[in-house]
Amino acid sequence: MTITHLLYLHGFRSSPLSTKAQQTAAWVRRHRPDLTWWCPQLPPSPRAALDLIGDGLATWPREQMAVIGSSLGGFYATIVAERCACPAVLLNPAVNPARDLAKHIGDTKAWHSGEHFFFEPRFVEELAAATPPEITRGERCFAIIAKGDELLDWREMCERYAGCRIKLLEAGDHALSDFESQHLGDVLGFLNLTSE
Repeated sequence: MTITHLLYLHGFRSSPLSTKAQQTAAWVRRHRPDLTWWCPQLPPSPRAALDLIGDGLATWPREQMAVIGSSLGGFYATIVAERCACPAVLLNPAVNPARDLAKHIGDTKAWHSGEHFFFEPRFVEELAAATPPEITRGERCFAIIAKGDELLDWREMCERYAGCRIKLLEAGDHALSDFESQHLGDVLGFLNLTSE
């Protein structure tokens, strides 16, 4: 499979300005400017986020696209992989965001812009409704999971992605702070993306 279109999905309260998104975008600019790259700013509403993603992917070739998702973006990326039958890389992916984000209902602040937004109770319901029942083809997914993740339970992630390729880190953190130096190469390798 030759990837010509690459989607990156950021996590909760994050943005296309996240470190991992920026590092991946920089690699694409330097080494594969021929790729169609898209890293959208996702709205707080999961339904609106999935609608945005679906609309953006409407004209993408399913057999030549891939998705990378971090945290909540990993949850969304799993949905995209199921809907589009495309490869997915999941970076400390959220497994049960409806449960985990219920405690964030109310006014909250975006990491990079500092802008406030209101995380509504219906967003939790939207997350629950969007949860795919199972991963149908584990071979198309690659999960990087850190035991040192301070926000998500690595055991839950391993259980959810048990049929997939997993890179399990003995330490690490939720942000995968060493992403560029230690993991980006593995991501690119899984997607068969090489420098032109």
